[in-house]
Amino acid sequence: MNSQRQQQFLQGSIARALLTLAVPIILGNLLQAGYQLTDTYWVGRLGASAVAAVAISTPVTFLVVALGAGLAMAGATLTSQYMGSGRYDLVNHVAAQTMLMVIISSVVLGTLGFVLSPYLLNLLGVEANVYASALGYMRVSFVGVIFVFIFAMFQSLMRGVGQTRVPLLIVLGTVLLNFALDPLFIFGWGPIPGFGVRGAAMATLVTQAIAAGCGIWVFLRGRHGIQITWSGFKPDFNYIRKAFFLGFPGSVELSTRGLGLIIMSFLVASFDTTTIAAYGIGANILQVITIPAMGISMAVSTLVGQNMGAGNISRASKITQLGSLYAFVGLTFVGLLVYMIAPHLVGFFVPDEPAVIDHGAGFIRIMALAWGCIGIQLCVVAAFRASGNMLSAMVIAMVAQWILQFPLAYVLAKHTDLGAVGLWWSFPVTNVLIAIISVCWFARGGWKRTRITEEDQQVCKVSDEALAEEGYR
Repeated sequence: MNSQRQQQFLQGSIARALLTLAVPIILGNLLQAGYQLTDTYWVGRLGASAVAAVAISTPVTFLVVALGAGLAMAGATLTSQYMGSGRYDLVNHVAAQTMLMVIISSVVLGTLGFVLSPYLLNLLGVEANVYASALGYMRVSFVGVIFVFIFAMFQSLMRGVGQTRVPLLIVLGTVLLNFALDPLFIFGWGPIPGFGVRGAAMATLVTQAIAAGCGIWVFLRGRHGIQITWSGFKPDFNYIRKAFFLGFPGSVELSTRGLGLIIMSFLVASFDTTTIAAYGIGANILQVITIPAMGISMAVSTLVGQNMGAGNISRASKITQLGSLYAFVGLTFVGLLVYMIAPHLVGFFVPDEPAVIDHGAGFIRIMALAWGCIGIQLCVVAAFRASGNMLSAMVIAMVAQWILQFPLAYVLAKHTDLGAVGLWWSFPVTNVLIAIISVCWFARGGWKRTRITEEDQQVCKVSDEALAEEGYR
């Protein structure tokens, strides 16, 4: 990264730095969501049971991916802080070691997921008309986990050094390819047979493999802020130990969110196929809608990490506050807009299912007006991660899922007259409460005192200090 851009991130206008990073990230994430939207669009032409199959499978796949995502988080945090402190040699070392760990963990987790898929679906109690499609989709997804891991790691490390344009170009190309492959693999054409729901996962596997290959090629060429060599893959057990202690809470955090999605799937699956399909479409729309806030939070993470590495603690705090404000205002505006057009959005995916359109629109409208609170939470948690306080992010996730959303969803759905609508109400209530908790936690200021890139600091000491600062000891 050139010195002019580095100076902008560490000393220039905060608003300009946020936008410089956030806009390419938002565009890239919107394109990335094109995988799910394209799948949902074409699968929706197969009927509600096909949409339900994807809706059931996605949280399970996400859980497996989340188990290894903490390593990428640790790598991104360390690269941003080393970049801020000017240790470019260590940036390259972290990149190579992170890639090594991600590849190994993805092979192990993908294999486990593939083998256990039938048992997971039986555990979820999936209806007979959904089971076969869900199993095919899930197993193909697990085969492609290694490519998902590699490209996600590539994006995280590139964001850590402030490079966001190259991942954007790669995603653009692969999403366009996925748009062409989806109908081909789902419905077939000429000598190519149609694979139904499984074909959507096959199209994504092919395009993610291409994206992962491009990411590795960029790293090996070393022209965009990170240069790795084949010798860099020699295991460095001191770094691996450090990355494990730093990244483990991040894996627990994302796994907690993944388990929460599965528990919600349990509750949703206890209702009919219409409810499952409505939930799947609503969840996909929620994922797309939060992308602008995710982009801002990722920009916050990069800037906070680099400024923490450079010792600019006050600037890191101001970056988080401004990013949270932008995300809150932006998502609140989007929520108002989506509230008005909710039936049309759902109808785009399932045009011939009026019951799903009605139920899905209700789900979206109930949660839309509280979306701004998601933006606040994302930015505050991003600052915690970037400063090395993965424990704080983990605890917030656990509170959100296990103390707030799941118990509330269960009580409202099963012990009131709301029924399935009770599931929908758990979303806005949780989002508002967790935003308040996040802001209060941030205001305490304990996150400012964690320094994870000091060379004389022992890994265990890092973990102990983080525990003590956040009041766990």
